[in-house]
Amino acid sequence: METRDILQRLKNNEISIEEAESYFRKKPFEELGDYAKIDTHREIRSGFPEVVYCSNKADEHLIQIYQHLYDQYGEVFGTRATPHQYEIVKEVIPEISYDKISRILKYEKADKKRIGKIAVCTAGTADIPVAEEAASTAEYMGANVERIFDVGVCGIHRLLSKLDTIQSANCIVAVAGMEGALASVIGGLVDKPIIAVPTSVGYGASLNGISALLTMINSCANGIAVVNIDNGYGAGYIASQINRMGAK
Repeated sequence: METRDILQRLKNNEISIEEAESYFRKKPFEELGDYAKIDTHREIRSGFPEVVYCSNKADEHLIQIYQHLYDQYGEVFGTRATPHQYEIVKEVIPEISYDKISRILKYEKADKKRIGKIAVCTAGTADIPVAEEAASTAEYMGANVERIFDVGVCGIHRLLSKLDTIQSANCIVAVAGMEGALASVIGGLVDKPIIAVPTSVGYGASLNGISALLTMINSCANGIAVVNIDNGYGAGYIASQINRMGAK
């Protein structure tokens, strides 16, 4: 719960002074055994609560972390989850949902307010899993998201047909593998920040995304920032921060 929420509930006499005081006396993290330290004050510091990176976590650890975050915030969000992890978490949080494309394992409040607009674009259909990770992250963080998929440079008319939507967004996420040219092309058409995401899509010389990464880093277009290969979550998070500022 955010500091503002605590103070508002205190003002409305929904909680006592002692209850508010006990919250502020808590440590900024809570230890779960010897395997995790839940950063309970992250939302206060950065605006967003802690997110779970599910890959390689032991089953019992993942279950306890998900249960704790769900109890603390009433929602929980995790990336790079497997179908098996979905099944075991569903046993303790029946409302949990799983998307096989983005590999997002989450439960979020139904009445969440969303602001602004982020455009998430892909060069090809094969880039959609990374793009969906970005889009789902941004939506969870409270942004409206417009998905514009398969608009790569092989058919530039497809991108131009969506230009009004892209230009009206507060921020654009450009997801591309192969040679990674999509971010540069969009960079020459908009006056908004672009988060470029190289993907590991492509044949041998694409070097599992390194070619796209280098293209994006070396772009001559202005206003482009680049995240790590396949890092849809990182792109969605940064885009959400920019969108918040733009919406204000």
